[in-house]
Amino acid sequence: MHHMLPAIASVVIVASPLAAQGQSAYPNKPIRMIVPFAPGGGSDIVARALGQKLAEVYREPVVIDNRGGGTIIGPTDAVAKAAPDGYTLLMATSGHVINPSFFAKLPFDTVKDFAPVTQVTSQAYILGVYPGVPAKSVKELIALAKARPGQLNYASGGNGNATHLGAELLKDLAGIDIVHVPYKGGGPALIALISGEVAMLFSNISFTLPQIKAGKVRALAVSGGKRSPVAPELPTIAEAGVPGFELTSWYGVLAPAKTPKAIIASLHDEIVKALNAPDVKARLANDGNEAVGSTPEAFAAYVASEIPKWARVIKRSGARME
Repeated sequence: MHHMLPAIASVVIVASPLAAQGQSAYPNKPIRMIVPFAPGGGSDIVARALGQKLAEVYREPVVIDNRGGGTIIGPTDAVAKAAPDGYTLLMATSGHVINPSFFAKLPFDTVKDFAPVTQVTSQAYILGVYPGVPAKSVKELIALAKARPGQLNYASGGNGNATHLGAELLKDLAGIDIVHVPYKGGGPALIALISGEVAMLFSNISFTLPQIKAGKVRALAVSGGKRSPVAPELPTIAEAGVPGFELTSWYGVLAPAKTPKAIIASLHDEIVKALNAPDVKARLANDGNEAVGSTPEAFAAYVASEIPKWARVIKRSGARME
């Protein structure tokens, strides 16, 4: 569960007076990091953790600019249209690569209008089943679904949610017919699984582990590209018999396109250092996140590969955003 922070629209993280003296050409004024959500959520927690470290190193304030209350499109567009000088950044989420498939016209190009800095975090999900379901592995679950087409149902945190699209990706890659039951959030979806209203669910790892330990959910696998450090005994879904399956939610830092490469390199290096700091690692782990710190090139390639992947899933499933 996310720790709630004071609900203030804009927080200035001020440089430490103990920071080393001397001033580089960049930055020489405050940096603004736009977070397209209200204070207190996961992206906000990550932005504040990084902002504090950047302020200490750069000796300039980092303004965390929360813009919640609507879709992520407006705040993302504000960064796309900002001056490419390194003073306006976006804390992007995995919704960035899904939105092009849900919205016919976006006011920006998801790839061309941004300069990727780094993928900051990755968070996998657990594929869990109700303990009464006679499947103790992913292969057994797929066999059961094939034996009972249209009879197994799965919960999600809402239409167009990652937990919905992940199940549709599994449906597509495994060639099974399972029925979607959307709920208003991950909490109600998990309660539906525990009570046996639904057979299966993709759910947040940190949120679900206590229920697994209590025997209320049977975990079959994790959804990421590698095993999770908090549940290393669980195979990935790809390992468990569905090659090519990968579902994660993530946060990453984007700058406007044409931001100078030297500035991108500086931001990348300092963010990676921050991600390796023990206090930041602990803060991320507490929220179920793993630090990534990929190169700008690797993050750009990842974003470019995720857009067509989810476009196929959304087109085949007919999924709609709530």
